[in-house]
Amino acid sequence: MKIIKILVSILVLNLALNSCGKKKEEQTDQEKTMELVDKIKEEAENISNEEPKEVVDAKLLKELLPETAVGMPRKNAESEKTGAMGFMISRAEADYNDGDNSIEINIIDVAGTGALMGMAAWSMMDMNKETDNGYEKTMTYKGNKAYEKYDSKSNDGEIAVIVAKRFVVTVKGNNIGMDKIKDTLDDIDLGKLENLK
Repeated sequence: MKIIKILVSILVLNLALNSCGKKKEEQTDQEKTMELVDKIKEEAENISNEEPKEVVDAKLLKELLPETAVGMPRKNAESEKTGAMGFMISRAEADYNDGDNSIEINIIDVAGTGALMGMAAWSMMDMNKETDNGYEKTMTYKGNKAYEKYDSKSNDGEIAVIVAKRFVVTVKGNNIGMDKIKDTLDDIDLGKLENLK
């Protein structure tokens, strides 16, 4: 429970820092965010009453990383299982690049703990925001809650998916189109990932 309180505190602090310097008329976004924090606290209480689950072997997550991403070779891949205060996380990540174009894949197992909300606060909300340079939205991807963000000016974007309420799969692209970021996500076997739980 202590780690969940820490994660919520970090989230609140980040939200407070991000709101500094905004005009009074823009504070409605902060109010909405605080409602989200309340939801996270409530969900954290529910999670704290559940039996703790063991995270999967990080090597199994690493095996799900593709050799190439939209034709770009994998430059490196690593995995690790770390923990503190009785709280464990397994993760695997890989980098792919070709000149100025690059993609990064992260697969994290938080075993259904409150850390999921710290890493993916968007899982608790619905959003659909557009700007002159891009967009940010939540959606459903193959039956899973997902988050998508893209900046058309810099050609940077990301898509993240929550699988089995414990895995967070994130694909980030730099100087690359969103279609290629999605193609990379399609190459990850989410069904196999779900069966690891």
